[in-house]
Parts: sequence; C-alpha cells; structure tokens
Amino acid sequence: MDFPLFHLDVFGNRLLFAGIAITHVLINHALAVGAMPLVTLLEWWGVRTGDARWDRLAHRLLTVFFIVTTTAGALTGVGIWVAASLVNPTAIGSLIRVFFWAWFTEWLVFVGEVGLILAYYLSWRGWGARHKRAHVGLGLTLSAFSWATMAVIVAVLGFQMSTGVWTVRPGFWTALLNPLYLPQLAFRTPFAMITAALVALMLGFWFLRDDRDFRARAVRLISLWALAWTPGWLLGALAYWRALPESAGRNIDIALTSLRWQQWADRMPWLIAGATAAIVVLAAWGAWKPARLPRAALLVPAVLAFWLLGTFERVREFIRKPDVIADYLYANGLRHADYPLLREEGLLRHATYTAARGITNDTRLVAGREMFRLACSRCHTTTGMNGVVTKLTNLYGPGPWDQATIEAYLAGMQNTRPFMPPLPGTGAERSALAAWLISLRAVPAHLDGAQTAGAVVTP
Repeated sequence: MDFPLFHLDVFGNRLLFAGIAITHVLINHALAVGAMPLVTLLEWWGVRTGDARWDRLAHRLLTVFFIVTTTAGALTGVGIWVAASLVNPTAIGSLIRVFFWAWFTEWLVFVGEVGLILAYYLSWRGWGARHKRAHVGLGLTLSAFSWATMAVIVAVLGFQMSTGVWTVRPGFWTALLNPLYLPQLAFRTPFAMITAALVALMLGFWFLRDDRDFRARAVRLISLWALAWTPGWLLGALAYWRALPESAGRNIDIALTSLRWQQWADRMPWLIAGATAAIVVLAAWGAWKPARLPRAALLVPAVLAFWLLGTFERVREFIRKPDVIADYLYANGLRHADYPLLREEGLLRHATYTAARGITNDTRLVAGREMFRLACSRCHTTTGMNGVVTKLTNLYGPGPWDQATIEAYLAGMQNTRPFMPPLPGTGAERSALAAWLISLRAVPAHLDGAQTAGAVVTP
C-alpha cells in the first residue's frame, strides 16, 4: 500500500492495459517472433533457386515488419511497463523482484534483437550476392533472438496464472519453471510462426498482384510453412489446456464472452474451432491448389488468426482472476497474506496515499471513495467502462439502493463473483464504501474530489 495509484475513470485501467498489451502481443508474435524466420526462409530459398523474385518478396515483407516492430511494437512494449506501473505497481514490483535476472537477460537479448534487425534490414542490399549466405545466417541469428525474448516473458505470464511450488519454496528457478511455462511456450511458438505466414499471405494480396505464376509459388511455400507448424500449434494448445489450474475453469464462460453475454459462452468454442478449421483449410488450399485460391482469400486467414490470438490473451488474463499472481497477490494489488491484518485494523490505516485515515460522519463519503480507489479501481470505474453504477443498477434496479443490502453484497461478492477479490478492510470501511456507492446513484461522480484521471493523493 505504499504506491500512489492512477485511475482512468472513463475507459478504466483494465481497458488501458489490455489495449496496449494485446496490441503488443499481436505485433510481437506475428511480425517479430514468427516473421523473422519466415523472411529468412524466403531469402534462403531465393539463394537456393537463384530466383531474385524471392529475394524481393522477402525484402518487401521485412520492410513492413521492420517499420511496424520498431515503431508500434517498441512503443507498446514500453507502454506495457508504463501502464503496469501506473495501474498495479505492487504487481509489477513483485514480478520484478522474482524475475529480476530473467528480465535482465531479456533486456540484453532485446537490445541485441534491435541491433540485429537494424543490421539485417540495412545490410540487405549492401552485402551483395556473394555474401547472401552470410546474410541468411544473420537472419537466423535474429530469429533466435526474437524467439528468446518471448521465451523469457512467457515464464512470467505462466507464473501469474500458476505459481506451482513457489509459495512454499520461493526461488527464481521454481518461479521460472512454473507448471504453465513449457506448455504455454509450446503453444505460442508455433502459433507465432503460423500467424506470421498468414500475415505474409495478407500482404501478398498487394505484393503479388501482378505475377500470377510467382504468386502461386509464393502462396504454396508460405502455406506449407503454416501447415508444417499446425500440428505443433494444436498439440501445444492441448498441453496448455490440460496444464491450466482447476480454478481457471470457474471463470472460463465469462472469459470467453462477458458477464452480460455469458449465455453465449457455449457457442464460443464452436466459433474458435470454426476459425481454426478455416485457417487450416485455406492454408491447405494454398499449399495444394494455390493458383485456384482467390486473391481476396489471402486477406481472411490473418484476420482470423488475430482474432484467435486476441481471444486467447483476453481469456488468459481473465481466468487467473481474482489474482494477478496466483495464490499470492489479488488483482487489487493486495497480498493474500495481508488480508487478516487489513480486516482487523483497516485498509485505510495501512495505505500510504489516502485522503482519509479514520471514519467519522464528516469523512464517511471520503473514506468510501478512498476504499473504492484502493480496493476496486484496478478493474472498475464509477460510470465508465465496467462501471459500478451500472453493475449495481443491474443487480438492484434503478430505484433507491438499500445500505444494508449493498453492504451484504460487498461482504460476500467473491462467493457469487469468483473472479472478484474479497473486499479488504473493516466493517466500518465496508459501510463507508456502500454509502459512497449509494451517493453515486444520486449524483454521478468521478472519484468525487479526485476529478482528474491521474490524481495522486499525498501521504
């Protein structure tokens, strides 16, 4: 409780972080991890066949990948750190302490990756035909570095969902080799390779529009690349699914849709299976009869792959709730181990940055507002995205809300909403929060006195 908190009340902290993180994953997987080995393959194939058209295609694809990864990819990568530090500084601080050396290594690898992609792209024409094999070797090295950055981060993502034996035997290696690390890596690696191929096919809609003969050959090779990785992708998905902790299953329906559209959850697996089947069918078509594959069809698989990857990221983030680090830290940034103390002595008493310490008749609403900011604002807004006013209106209707009913809901909300952390604090603090929520119904507010999105309360 010794960090000031940022709260974006219109769009919400959750949407802020998710938008940046999912965009980064889409770029990283498709245009870096999977794209670099694919470009290297196309360049090598051009060297082997002596056909300069392969080299031109590889260079045009690399130009797109280079520009996007070094601009939007780099910005969203930094944006993840900024957003995480603002939204949940306790969580990112805890992860840094556990994975310090892994992240230190990843940063070194990332710097190497940036240098390698600059060298690979800028030396494409300068090295000439005599040094093409050496240039292909540079591409292979870049590919290894791109994959290594993902391999480190996947360990952190797996740890957040399943800490394994770390809670009873803390240590770097027990955290790194968590139960979900290898299964998730086995899923993400082939998926990145496939997504890169599908993006290359999409770009081929423009890059290969004139030479129909070469387009058929390029579509065949790229489709074969996608098909070659498909068994690994499906087996990795199965291994990852089987490795998920049992607690993840209770949130899966809402993760696939939302609380509002939960009744459609049983249809989502069919949509996912349909998108997967469509990707495989189009890739098989491109490999078997590329000349008969309509050029417009090159646009479809990449869109489906991005949807699948975005859906996976949303589901992965949601099913680990109510925790941000499994069995250790709740999504509200409070440790499991601190709850007995906070419920006995109060959340406000142990918060460094708060406008209220005690609760009186004069400070009751201020204390309630501070309880919301400290315990609820990581996921909720007041009247914006995932707003508490809308949530309570759906529960209790548009009429007057009863203090006792709201308090009872706050006391046991984790029982009916297993994805929500229990409310910390004393009964008096819970009562103050209920009173403040009721005041929002009468006079919509944005954190009351903290009108600005990034308001910081001095200690």
